[in-house]
Amino acid sequence: MATTEEAPEEVEVESESPLTTARRQLEAAAAHLDIDTNVVERLKHPRKVERVAVPIERDTGDIEVFTGYRAQHDCVRGPYKGGLRYNPHVTEEECIGLAMWMTWKCAVMDIPFGGAKGGVVVDERTLSHGEKERLTRRFAQELRDVVGPTKDIPAPDMGTDPETMGWFMDAYSMQEGETVPGVVTGKPPVIGGSYGREEAPGRSVAIITREACEYYDMDMEDTTVAVQGFGSVGANAARLLDDWGADVVAVSDVNGAIYDPDGLDTRDVMGHDERPGMVAGYDAPETRTNDELLELDVDVLIPAAIGNVLTADNANDVKADLVVEGANGPTTTGADAIFERRGVQVVPDILANAGGVTVSYFEWLQDINRRAWSLERVNDELEEEMLDAWHDVRSTFDTDEDLSWRDAAYVVGLQRVVDAHNARGLWP
Repeated sequence: MATTEEAPEEVEVESESPLTTARRQLEAAAAHLDIDTNVVERLKHPRKVERVAVPIERDTGDIEVFTGYRAQHDCVRGPYKGGLRYNPHVTEEECIGLAMWMTWKCAVMDIPFGGAKGGVVVDERTLSHGEKERLTRRFAQELRDVVGPTKDIPAPDMGTDPETMGWFMDAYSMQEGETVPGVVTGKPPVIGGSYGREEAPGRSVAIITREACEYYDMDMEDTTVAVQGFGSVGANAARLLDDWGADVVAVSDVNGAIYDPDGLDTRDVMGHDERPGMVAGYDAPETRTNDELLELDVDVLIPAAIGNVLTADNANDVKADLVVEGANGPTTTGADAIFERRGVQVVPDILANAGGVTVSYFEWLQDINRRAWSLERVNDELEEEMLDAWHDVRSTFDTDEDLSWRDAAYVVGLQRVVDAHNARGLWP
């Protein structure tokens, strides 16, 4: 296991916005490339941010107005792509930062999309089913001029799901006067969605974890794994790694973590998306808090819940040798610096969880061609794409001992974006 520093620093709890983190990561990657500083400065900012009012009639008959955003970062390689989230903590700055990550993620995977992100400032748990549908349809109408299958293609995120995408697609199509399935991805397969889309981010996390373990000569049969966040991403990653022989010893949901040093039966534990509260209530030998899970003595740690969970405040206490990011932005800049000093390897989110946007690309292709793929084909194509991306990042990582895995992924993605900008030139 990774060793801790002999004299941990006195630090305060660290919290930084996705935009702050994304800009720092961009600067770190740019330092390893011969890039015009003007281009880097341009990429620190979005091309456009839409802010809209979203009024709906509540079940009580009252009118309530919510605020919605759509940040569009860069489209030099293709249409904007990114999720829509319903969360009370959605902000313009958060959307911009997450949109930047999507730009790099699409470029690392070498798929022809740029980055976007959006959402509505609302606690979706306070909405009835009908209210959520009305909110979605009105939001689709407010964004109608800036989205579309060749402009900007939303997808599910926190607080949204395939049903939400179906409503969005239907509202957009009704206004267009024709069925336009390619306006969103992550839809139910019966209306143009792709098989395997929901499982894809977790599957890609598992694939990259397997490859990273092999790179560091870690036998999967002897590898212990802790997963923070047993939702769609974490549960699918944990179950695949379990199937491949790893010992998944701890998982958690919002209510807490369960721990079995001999390994959990991940197929028996139901994820938070499947049955909320099931994880913390599962009959396991031991329980832990979510914070304690991060500090367990395991080989691999997969933070797959929310951002900013690995900070300068707890990075010295992480005992894992390898961190594979399942969530977006779980590691702050301060934590990254500590992990680098300690020799803890961190495989970044823009590579590890890119299965979601990759299968979204597959869905978009299926919608354009009006021809569905089988689940087997989706999974086979995803495996191939993830291995290609892993090879590109690994090759870059191996060329310079000063590069971290995050730097290497950003170098790959940033170089592709810059090359595209140079090839297209600047409109006078």
